Amino acid sequence: MKIVRVMLIAWIVIFVPHAFGQAKVAPQPVRAVLFGKLWDGHGKVWTGAIVIVEAGKIRSVTTNTSDIPAGAEVIDLSNYTGLPGLIDVHTHMTMYTDEKPGEPMLKQLTANPPAVEVFLARKGAMRTLESGVTTVRDLGADQYMDIAMRDLIDHREMIGPRMFVVGYGLYITSTPYKPGLNLPAGGIADGVPEVLRAVRQQIAAGADWIKMYASTGTDDDVSGFETYNYEEIKAAVDTAHQFGKKIAIHSYGPAGARDAVRAGTDSVEHATDMDDATIQDMVKRGTYYVPTIDHNRYYLDNGDKIGYAPGYKERLQAFIPRNLETARRAFKAGVKIAMGSDAIYTMFGENTRELGWFVKAGMTPEQALQTATTNAAALLGKEKELGAVVPGYLADLVAVDGDPLADINVVLNNVKWVMTNGNVVVDKTKTAAGR
Repeated sequence: MKIVRVMLIAWIVIFVPHAFGQAKVAPQPVRAVLFGKLWDGHGKVWTGAIVIVEAGKIRSVTTNTSDIPAGAEVIDLSNYTGLPGLIDVHTHMTMYTDEKPGEPMLKQLTANPPAVEVFLARKGAMRTLESGVTTVRDLGADQYMDIAMRDLIDHREMIGPRMFVVGYGLYITSTPYKPGLNLPAGGIADGVPEVLRAVRQQIAAGADWIKMYASTGTDDDVSGFETYNYEEIKAAVDTAHQFGKKIAIHSYGPAGARDAVRAGTDSVEHATDMDDATIQDMVKRGTYYVPTIDHNRYYLDNGDKIGYAPGYKERLQAFIPRNLETARRAFKAGVKIAMGSDAIYTMFGENTRELGWFVKAGMTPEQALQTATTNAAALLGKEKELGAVVPGYLADLVAVDGDPLADINVVLNNVKWVMTNGNVVVDKTKTAAGR
């Protein structure tokens, strides 16, 4: 029976993805998307822009109607402003929950089996698209649900943003000894040899990135105690880079962030209260900072529904200003910043609210938009494919009602239409016109 089961699993692993890849997809028509104005991500604002889309990519950008190919499908968005598809570099797409009266969201999340959780996650995926986000970096999931979701979206079996995933994030042992056979949970790694193994295990599973939890802090826990030492962090960074992968390191506090930057991480997540030396080291090394300020606001607003213990409001209210101040200091110093929402539970669809905090930190609306376009694309290593409306790039486009360069709230509240890979996935223009 074991042999049969192994052979069946091998058949699924080898042949099912191949079958997915061979699925016949109807060819897309050539499309001409007309915008009243277009911010192309590279600093240019076009008036009367026409974006020609072919085979999922941007063929050309023009203002001349005679450049529209004969027979092209024309999408008239001339009442709106066009933007590149936005990028959220810190999400947890498979950790979606609905709101059920009387049932804490934390309990829902732990009660759902993986198949149910991936199925429910399609709702959060759609809400993410409706916010104008067409690409995400997903930083941690259980039982490789993120890899499954990424592949379902890539194979057009699920509608959602393009995903770059990490599998299990690495974290230290945090449970007591239990007698008997206890297989280690995914992602647990103590000491350099186990860190090497765990990094290689995520790569073997098909992860795009590596994630390491270098401190305490999550949900209503705003502590930042460093849990990995420098040698362990350095081992994770070096092994990830050896295999051609980038690494994101979680640290709520300054100590883990300092050692992560010194070890050569590609991005630091959260990282409140960083000192000037660490910030200057980030500038020197080109390390990206993902502050994730708004998720703390979400926890503050929804803590009772999530199921947090009393006292969470005071902790979060004290933490948010420090988080914002660290982002302000980092931006002023010249650190590269990318937008990450840390969306979880019912937060999907609020992904871009982080941009409002960036404006509070001293950015102009355009600089805030760059954190979700060109900066985020460069962090992903996709600066020649994503984050701009340029010939040859993937056809990810967003239409908003208003001028996002004058008021960042236009992006937060007025997304009307979204295209990803040349496919229209959100269209609220007809609803707007009918009011």
